[in-house]
Amino acid sequence: MENNESGGLKPRPRLLIVFPSLMLILLLAALDQTIVSTALPTITGDLGGLAYLSWVVTGYLLATTVVTPLYGKLGDLYGRKPLLQVGIIIFLIGSILSGMAQNMLQLVVFRAIQGLGGGGLIVTSMAVVAEIVPPRERGRYQGIFGAVFGFANLAGPLLGGFVVDHLSWRWIFYINVPLGLVALLIIALVFRNTPERQSEPIDYQGAALLTAGLSATVLFASVGGAVLPWTSWPVMALGAAALVISACFVAAERRSPSPILPLSLFEEPVFRVAAGIGFIVGLSMFGSITYLPMYLQVVQGASPSVSGLLMAPLMGGLIITSTVSGQIISRIGRYRPFPIMGTALMTLGLYLLSGLDADAPVWVAPLYMLVLGLGMGLIMQVLILAVQNAADFRHLGVATSGTTLFRQIGGSIGVSLFGTIFAAQLLRNLAELVTSNVELPNSADPATIASLPPALRDAYAHAVASALEPVFLMATGLAALAFLLSWRLQELPLSKGIATPGIAETFPLPREANSLTELERIVERLSRRENSWQVYERLAKQTGLRATPPAVWLLARIAELEALPAGQLAERLKIDRDALTEPLALLRGRRLVRLRSGNIELTRYGQRALERITQQRHQNLEELLSGWEPEAHEEVRDLIDRLARNVVRQMPNSPFEA
Repeated sequence: MENNESGGLKPRPRLLIVFPSLMLILLLAALDQTIVSTALPTITGDLGGLAYLSWVVTGYLLATTVVTPLYGKLGDLYGRKPLLQVGIIIFLIGSILSGMAQNMLQLVVFRAIQGLGGGGLIVTSMAVVAEIVPPRERGRYQGIFGAVFGFANLAGPLLGGFVVDHLSWRWIFYINVPLGLVALLIIALVFRNTPERQSEPIDYQGAALLTAGLSATVLFASVGGAVLPWTSWPVMALGAAALVISACFVAAERRSPSPILPLSLFEEPVFRVAAGIGFIVGLSMFGSITYLPMYLQVVQGASPSVSGLLMAPLMGGLIITSTVSGQIISRIGRYRPFPIMGTALMTLGLYLLSGLDADAPVWVAPLYMLVLGLGMGLIMQVLILAVQNAADFRHLGVATSGTTLFRQIGGSIGVSLFGTIFAAQLLRNLAELVTSNVELPNSADPATIASLPPALRDAYAHAVASALEPVFLMATGLAALAFLLSWRLQELPLSKGIATPGIAETFPLPREANSLTELERIVERLSRRENSWQVYERLAKQTGLRATPPAVWLLARIAELEALPAGQLAERLKIDRDALTEPLALLRGRRLVRLRSGNIELTRYGQRALERITQQRHQNLEELLSGWEPEAHEEVRDLIDRLARNVVRQMPNSPFEA
């Protein structure tokens, strides 16, 4: 494999082996965010410890949230390959231990270990693609990543339910092992390590304080009122520790030369509002939907597989509105109405879910979840777009990552807070049912509850449904607060250089806060192959070159390669020779290329035309990136120079072709 001009590796043939492995790694990390949801009732039935149910989700979320920023910078220092290998190994160890857990406390600890590895899989995999794929082709591969994320979040509950029904909940974790080992072997044999010089120090102190502060906050929300009274000294000590550590984190970030979360970000009103909305959305969304499988399985009597199917409208609605809103924003150039509509729909959906009871028809919950999902899809990626549009270049990367970070933090706190509310209310409801002649199960295992006498089973189902009502009511109140806050989101003119985030932006963990990488990712979204025909058509008109987009593309490709016969040229470009006939004839007719000794090469007119195209492309990119002041940032100018020389590898397809 040859070196490319940026010091990475050209993608063929090694990419054909490495990229599927990266997809597999991403799929594993994304699935483990959702696959456990439909298994939670069965897990608590097997291991007991209903009060710790929320921590099975929180442990993973919390660990992935706090370690993700570190993986990016450590990858710069030591290279992506060892970081990716370490992440996979930790993830697999956590998966094996989670499958072997004998009680809920063990499962929570092992899920956190799993999260320590999973937190690096997404960010490092994307960085690996950036190293082995030239910028001209990178957008296509990141688009595939988006499809993987969307599939994983939709299929997670379905797969989790299927595994529980036909194998055991432990196989939710064991299934990672053979797949992860295959990916680990391929990465070890095929991928070459290319460490970069670390230009900025790593904020270990900030990462440690963020971890400690979040852990104390989540423990405070989990233990208070459920395990111990709010006024007990351990709970009060946890609350005080959370406040003190948070204050220390703020002080540390003020002093750090390379903070995980620069406090200057909060000087930007759009980021403040977007972070606030994201935090509340994470708090209410993760905190409430974690308990939907409990309602479907315990109250409605659905099997884990069926409950996963019934939850599909939630993710389906999210994917629909994420896609549609992106298309509309691209056309109208406005984004502010969408978070307002989204938080309104989200509030309505959560309020409807709060009214679910044991007598509701089975189709009602999926309908309400569809409303909730439609609202969520209008919020999350639009907030990222608004922040990117408002951020200064030096904060572009960390502002994008920070928006997702706040949503993850909200989710970590929300799951534990609502778990406390649910567990406390359920215990009170069950206490009212207990008599000297009645013995209730000490878990929420659907199979155990289904075996109860009909009258007692119905009473238990009503108790669970009643315990879920305050969870969804509190989530409704929080969503309403996000609705009010969304009206404060400023509508700034949408920069030409802003591309609507793809579906992948809705799901992934916070990633490395690198502004140049984030800026390049934005430009790549604008220059993907589906837009290349229009790009070349515009360049031809701007430069006065009477040529079709395929001919303009071919002119640039011929300039890159040594003089070759037409057959070898088609082979090097990896296209059918017949596809060269028309554009090559046009270029020869315009005297832009010539045939010399059987080889195709540029004429001096062709060289001049290519110079005009490159200059015009440079100017177009400067216009796209004008909001980030390329004249003031040398690294942005270098990016423009490189992208101006790079043109997508594939011959552009006509928008009228099927």
